[in-house]
Amino acid sequence: MAVQPIRLFGDPVLRTRASEVVDFDKELRKLVKDLWDTMEDDGGVGLAAPQIGVSLRVFTYHCDGFAGHLVNPSFDVVGDQTQDGPEGCLSIPGMSWNCTRHLHVVARGWNMHGEPVEVEGSQLLARCIQHETDHLDGVLFVDRLDALTRKAALRAIREAEWFGEPAPLVKQSPHPLFGKAR
Repeated sequence: MAVQPIRLFGDPVLRTRASEVVDFDKELRKLVKDLWDTMEDDGGVGLAAPQIGVSLRVFTYHCDGFAGHLVNPSFDVVGDQTQDGPEGCLSIPGMSWNCTRHLHVVARGWNMHGEPVEVEGSQLLARCIQHETDHLDGVLFVDRLDALTRKAALRAIREAEWFGEPAPLVKQSPHPLFGKAR
């Protein structure tokens, strides 16, 4: 198992747009395995490479009966329906707030071998795809909250026991949404 420490809110890698993957090689396959092992170990439903300190456009997911990974993903919104519900993040452990996301998306990218992949999702899978793609753009879900909720969220984060701690010293606990439902 290749479990890696998860970077926490405040780490600059989480606010940086990740680079496109250009080499579909052994290192990429190891990264996907590390992401998978770390996501599973921490009970997450998704994990993006920047969350383990690697600024590449890759994420893994395991929710709503679907599991896999996407390299250099993009997504299209299907329809105009949205969903509002609790969302959390392994980089913001133990906290969640209601966040509005598109209800249905279709993601496209590649697998670790450079073969095209398409994933269509609604509900939790759609939320996960949007959340993890945001990570690759340096966006955290708290950025998507309404102004009042975001202010309260940032206050709670600053007051959290783990805030300001280096990632290797913090053992993640499963999150109510992004840490359990599969």
